[in-house]
Amino acid sequence: MDLFLETDTDPATLEFVAARNAASRASFETPEFAADRDAIRAMLEREDRLIVPSRRGDWLFDFHRTRDNPLGIWRRLPATQQATPDAAWETVFDVDAFCAAEGKRWIFNGAKSCPWEPTRVLLMLSDGGSDLVRLLEFDAEAKQVVPGGFDTPAVRAHASWLSPDEICYFGSIDAASATQSGWPRVGRRLRRGKRPEEAEILYEAAMTDVTGYLITEDAGLLEGGASRPVHVFVAVHEIGKMALSVDDGNGALRRLELPVDIDFDIGANYILWHAKSDAAVATGSLVLQRFTPSGAEPLDPDRRILVSPLPGQSIRQFTLLREWAVYTVEDRLRPSLFVLDLTRPDAEPVAIRLPDGIESLSFTPLYSDLMLGDDTLNVIGQGFLKPPTRYELRLQDRDRSPDLVALQSSPAFFDAEGMQSTLLEAVSEDGTRVPYRLVLPKSWTEGELPVLLYGYGGFSVSLGASYSGVTGRFLEQGGAYVQAHIRGGSELGPDWHTQAKRHGRHRAFQDFVAIARDLVQRGFTKPNRIACTGGSNGGLLTGVMLTRYPEDFGAVWCRVPVLDMTRFHLFPAGKAWMDEYGDPDNADDRAYLLGYSPLHGIRPATDCTYPALYIESSSNDDRVHPSHARRFAKALEDAGHQPFFHEFGSGGHGGAGNSGEIAERTALGYSFLRQNIMRP
Repeated sequence: MDLFLETDTDPATLEFVAARNAASRASFETPEFAADRDAIRAMLEREDRLIVPSRRGDWLFDFHRTRDNPLGIWRRLPATQQATPDAAWETVFDVDAFCAAEGKRWIFNGAKSCPWEPTRVLLMLSDGGSDLVRLLEFDAEAKQVVPGGFDTPAVRAHASWLSPDEICYFGSIDAASATQSGWPRVGRRLRRGKRPEEAEILYEAAMTDVTGYLITEDAGLLEGGASRPVHVFVAVHEIGKMALSVDDGNGALRRLELPVDIDFDIGANYILWHAKSDAAVATGSLVLQRFTPSGAEPLDPDRRILVSPLPGQSIRQFTLLREWAVYTVEDRLRPSLFVLDLTRPDAEPVAIRLPDGIESLSFTPLYSDLMLGDDTLNVIGQGFLKPPTRYELRLQDRDRSPDLVALQSSPAFFDAEGMQSTLLEAVSEDGTRVPYRLVLPKSWTEGELPVLLYGYGGFSVSLGASYSGVTGRFLEQGGAYVQAHIRGGSELGPDWHTQAKRHGRHRAFQDFVAIARDLVQRGFTKPNRIACTGGSNGGLLTGVMLTRYPEDFGAVWCRVPVLDMTRFHLFPAGKAWMDEYGDPDNADDRAYLLGYSPLHGIRPATDCTYPALYIESSSNDDRVHPSHARRFAKALEDAGHQPFFHEFGSGGHGGAGNSGEIAERTALGYSFLRQNIMRP
């Protein structure tokens, strides 16, 4: 089973990785690779890109990469000015300079504002792109690290402000502070200058939970009075299943009477939740309830159903602002935006008119902390061929009807003239209609179209249309891009996910290959012109395509994959996936998992020919251990196949890094595609 490859420091592991990295570079680093790498890097570093600012106090903030700052700069602009690329932005935090001074690679993951002083923040710095996060207190007004301020160790962690001088710190600082999945479970009242292990414990999730965390609201600030914090602790039992408990103000916790399988947003006066089962209301419903933390019953028993979805509908995003609820509904992937005035008991949801051509929609509050701002939203509309536009929605302006006001559009990263984006459907093995987006290049030959088919299909993750210069580069070179909305995601509602959980996982695989076959049946292409790609759970998906459906693909690009379905739970992070996949120690689950586990499905080269394969991983991936990729490559080689393998030295599970490193990863993959599906 080549278990030595699970030990990162084993000399045999290091030799294995180095040899295969050299081989993949020798094959992929062509002049075309260099051109792709340089073009993608230039896109990441463009000065005229779309800006979606976040307001803190009197400043607008933005994170930006440049050629001189490939790790990025956090910058600010007076809030009285428009957040445009040519504005007089001022650098607040230079990530490259900070890393050079410390002699260590940190990746900027955002900043958490202090509600009492919005320009006082906790910088979230990832250790090399991994899940390990350092929280560093920073004064964004003075543009400096706070002397003697919070500076926590790089562990899996998150925090919320409790007061100007305290945070509730959840950090996996030792075995007792972490769940069995390695995520933090213990919340501590950490004062500035104190060590986490010395801090008072406020909350503990169970060791068997995935994690715990705190949501902090301040009813006093929201109502314009004295500070009156409201603390809601969350224990995540499984991914997507949780229990909420509110602090009554005297240190006692009261469990909120809600189903466990929900998504939610919570404010000082309401909770808005999305039902993912029919435990209390119909699956897929969006529910609004009055929330009174100090009341005899924190939740009003009267529930208002804002959305009772029809088949094929889903709630994509929702939030509570100071005085409004905002949510998007998708009807077989076509978005709508609604707002509800919370100050009027008789108010009905209002649909916001959307501009033409928008394939996907998202929004984010302008203010980093709603309690210190107003109900202004940044709304982003885009499509595969439509550059994103930032619209402003000012809900606090009650003297006029709410409308989107366009503020800035992204520049075009590629020439989309003559290209097409089409929503199609394939029919899966069980008769289910499965939607997918096909984005066509300007010109192509019938039956010979090179196709890159992307999918994920798990953990309720919904895919949406997004404009990308990286995808555009592939389209410009004559390839087509397909986004597969297979079961396992929640694009068509919560049941779209649950149908492909555990012993239903095969449905996601059948949906995906049905799309590949539909492309052939419609005359676009043929199997040896189709490449599939996906990462993480999508890496599992592509691994199954290789071993179960090799005749349907010409190439497989498998990224940071889960591939051994009998050992994933032996690594801490993998224990959190058993609700999704099943328990390999359970006989029935193990038998089902072995039925599709890519590592165990490898056949010898004398029995079958696999499509070209490129396996990509990261040495510091602490979510899906790189041994999955290593052992798969080794087993394929032992069976007589010739996969390409590359393990990057950093970047973690998400492939983070500076702009050059990010560009190089994609360019290596594009080189693999060019050699296998794009040449005659």
